[in-house]
Amino acid sequence: MKRLFDIFAAAVVLILLSPLLFLAALLIRLDSSGPIFFRQERIGKEFRPFWIYKFRTMSDGADKKGPLVTVGDDERITRVGRILRKSKIDELPQLINILKGEMSVVGPRPEVRSYVELFHDDYQEILKVRPGLTDLASLKYRNEAEILGRSINPREAYISLILPDKIALGKKYVHSSSLGFDLELIFKTLIKLAARS
Repeated sequence: MKRLFDIFAAAVVLILLSPLLFLAALLIRLDSSGPIFFRQERIGKEFRPFWIYKFRTMSDGADKKGPLVTVGDDERITRVGRILRKSKIDELPQLINILKGEMSVVGPRPEVRSYVELFHDDYQEILKVRPGLTDLASLKYRNEAEILGRSINPREAYISLILPDKIALGKKYVHSSSLGFDLELIFKTLIKLAARS
């Protein structure tokens, strides 16, 4: 049932938002050199790696020029990228990951390999389900970059403070997962997005 919902929801949203996606792609192309999409390896269900898709919001090759976490007014972020990040439009290409079966609409957010390896035992529990586009941690840490921007050592703050809380929230989702809970989280996500627009 969850998989059918994921496919239906992702397909409908992609069709309805196709003009917006085309506009975002055009603005990225006009704003800075480099690819329209950003791909990064993430770890999915049962520890299977996959490539996550996002609209590129940083200068080309930025992932090789700085930390994995994005903090405050990161100078690597482009002008259009700031708008896409604030509105969360940059996340919409993950609908493709959902159609491919690598992600769900709702589920613990997928992490990079290095962080998963740091908390391997915890992720054995979390990665029993597909990672998602939104979840409890997405709602709580919507302003994660700003939070980390106030830290002296953002990477350490992420590993020691934010990531353990995200893991706890991921476990909570796994234990509470149901279609009703998913719909509740989708509704709360839409409310958050509307409040920021």
